[in-house]
Amino acid sequence: MRYLVREKLFAVGDDYWIEDDRGHKAYLVDGKVLRLRHTFELKDAHGRVVAVVKEKAFTVRDAMKIEDADGEVVATVREKLFTPFRDKYLVELASGGELKIHGNLIDKDYRIENHHGDDLARISRKWFRIRDTYGVEIADGADTGLLLAIAACVDHLVHEEH
Repeated sequence: MRYLVREKLFAVGDDYWIEDDRGHKAYLVDGKVLRLRHTFELKDAHGRVVAVVKEKAFTVRDAMKIEDADGEVVATVREKLFTPFRDKYLVELASGGELKIHGNLIDKDYRIENHHGDDLARISRKWFRIRDTYGVEIADGADTGLLLAIAACVDHLVHEEH
């Protein structure tokens, strides 16, 4: 399944819909205002919270944590320590293991892989002609909410860095 996502997810109080490839509203990005850290909730089309994303405060490396609807941290997206050229971020899963992020982050042409090297998601600006948007293609059986939240974290971290 492919989704259409607007860039700059963390505009203050900005709420909007992520659409599926048929143009249907699939996930609501509910930006939270008046918070010390950037925060948003990702809700499904029925209003159920799928993920809560919060910028981690007071970290040496840029990082964002992703929580489930119960407030349990399921993943942390963080900057790698030593990355001279590319692939600056990784995802640490609370259940153990990592997801790797490979590609051109600035131009929105990258993929998220599991520890076996299988693509879980491909992110690309090339699929859509709409300004300030990009596509997220999720592999069958992968956790859509988590992967959309990871793409949002990468978008925010790259935007903050540049």
